[in-house]
Amino acid sequence: MRQGDFLFTSESVSEGHPDKVSDRISDAVVDLFLKADPLSRVAVETLCTTNRVVIAGEVRGPDTVTSEAIEVAARKAIREIGYEQDGFHWRNAVVDVHVHAQSVDIAQGVDAAGNKDEGAGDQGIMFGYACNETPELMPAPILYAHQILRLMAAARHSGKAPQLGPDAKSQVTLKYVDGKPVAATSVVVSTQHVDGLDQREIREIVRPFVLEVLPEGWMCPEDEFYVNPTGRFVIGGPDGDTGLTGRKIIVDTYGGAAPHGGGAFSGKDPTKVDRSAAYAARYVAKNVVAAGLADRCTIQLAYAIGVSKPLSVYVDTAGTGLVNEDALGSAIQELVDLSPRGIRERLSLSRPIYEQTAAYGHFGRQPDEAGSFSWERTDLAGALRARFT
Repeated sequence: MRQGDFLFTSESVSEGHPDKVSDRISDAVVDLFLKADPLSRVAVETLCTTNRVVIAGEVRGPDTVTSEAIEVAARKAIREIGYEQDGFHWRNAVVDVHVHAQSVDIAQGVDAAGNKDEGAGDQGIMFGYACNETPELMPAPILYAHQILRLMAAARHSGKAPQLGPDAKSQVTLKYVDGKPVAATSVVVSTQHVDGLDQREIREIVRPFVLEVLPEGWMCPEDEFYVNPTGRFVIGGPDGDTGLTGRKIIVDTYGGAAPHGGGAFSGKDPTKVDRSAAYAARYVAKNVVAAGLADRCTIQLAYAIGVSKPLSVYVDTAGTGLVNEDALGSAIQELVDLSPRGIRERLSLSRPIYEQTAAYGHFGRQPDEAGSFSWERTDLAGALRARFT
C-alpha cells in the first residue's frame, strides 16, 4: 500500500462460509493423501450446495486412500465446522467423489529423473508480502477481519455464543495517516444466527468480539458499525449459496494490500507452486521485514511447468528498503533454494498440515511444533541481516 493518508478495507469469511467449506474439504483430502504417502500428488476441487458435496480432481497416491475414505474425511470436516442444519448436515448430505489418476503428461514434467530435478507442477507467478503494521508482519485490515471471525467461531464452538451459526463474513476499513493505520472508520459483520433474534440482539452479541480485536480507541463510529445489514441471516452456508474451492484467494492472502498471482492454494499438494512458492515468497518477504531491511516487502516468483529453478525473482520494498533491492534479491537466492524441491524441504511441506490453513488466512498465523505454518518462521532474518552489516 502507498504512503500518505487514505482508507483501506479488507474482508474475511468464516470457516462456515460455503467457499471455505469447500476449501477445507479439499485440504482434508490433501492431508489424507500426504498422511498415507508424503510424495502423493493431489489436485482436488470441491463444490458444496444444499445437502450435496461433489469432490473431483486428479491424484497419484496409495490405493488405501479410497473414495470411501475421502467421503469420511469430507463428512468429518463438515461436522467439525458445525453444520447440522436441515439444508446442510454432515450426516445427511450426499457426497459424490469423482477422483481419478493424475495425467502422465504432467507427471513426467514434474517428477525428478536422472539428472533432472523435480520440476514445478505448473507455470505461473506467485507473490509474497510482509509489512510492519502488526506484530505478525501482516496488513492490519485483513488481520483484524480474520481475528474477529476466529473469536466468534471459538465462542460458537465452546458454547459461549450458541446463537451464532457457522457462516459469517467481516469487513474492516482502517484510516491510514502517513502510511500507518490509526483507527477503524467502519466495521461490517454478517453472521448466520438462530431464528428469533433481531438485528439489535445480534449486534450486541458481535460487538465484544470487535472491541477485543481492535486496538484500544480504534472502534469505528456507532453509525459505521454494521451488523447483519439485511436484518436477517438464518439460512446460510452451502444451503444459502453454493461454495467452490479457490474462490476466496484474496481472503487467503493479504486482503488486497498486495498483488496476487491468481492461483488458489487449497486442494493442492506442495509440488504445486501455486501453493508452495506463494508460501516461500511470504517466508522470504517476512524475513526481510523481520531483519529490519525494509518496512514493506513484496516478492514475486515465476515458474514454468517441469522446470525446477524460478524464471525470475523480483523484490520491491516500496521505497522503505535500507539496502539495494537487486543486492537483496541476490542474497535471497543465495540463501534460499527456491526450486520446488528446495521449498518443500526447507519448509517441510510434505506433511498433512493443510486442513487448518483453509480458513482465517494462510499467512499471519503462528507456526507450531508439528510444522504447521512453517512459512511464518523468521529463522532467515539473522542471515539476511548479516549480509548487509
